[in-house]
Amino acid sequence: MSVFLFLFIIMPIAEMAVLIQVGGMIGVLNTVGLVLLTAVIGAWLLRQQGLATLLKANQRLNSGELPAKEVAEGLILAIGGALLLTPGFITDTVGFLCLIPGTRHWLAAQVLKRMVVAGQSRGSSFYFRAGGGSNPFGQDPFGGQENPFGRQRPFDRDSNGDIIEGEYQDETGSDRDRIEKK
Repeated sequence: MSVFLFLFIIMPIAEMAVLIQVGGMIGVLNTVGLVLLTAVIGAWLLRQQGLATLLKANQRLNSGELPAKEVAEGLILAIGGALLLTPGFITDTVGFLCLIPGTRHWLAAQVLKRMVVAGQSRGSSFYFRAGGGSNPFGQDPFGGQENPFGRQRPFDRDSNGDIIEGEYQDETGSDRDRIEKK
């Protein structure tokens, strides 16, 4: 309830007070022009930083890595863009802080400490906590009761903990193979 109170009551009142003060100092038209200028500059910065983050995420995906940092930065960029489009100098300040790479990287690191990804694929569950820590579901990513970054059971290991190597042949046909046979 206190977050909604802040967002919908206290924040607009603070924005109006700052806009009135600035309008009294530099004039109404200059204040409106300044608010519009910050929106235009913010939209340009959002486009520039958003494309750079998207390209980095695409590179990480192509290299087979999870783009967790880029996802967190994209979320922060979206919040910053929304704040810049909201009229007011307080929201513009916070929005610009979200778009500046140095503060955005720091905010993304803070988000990643709390980020949890969990899901299910083909009947098996997976869990990933970017910042480490205990699993809220009580299991490791592979169904055991261990830490997600401890011993992982998907690998066949002998009693000494060594990996057992071997070869296999995939006998499941792909959709393309089945179509070509018809």
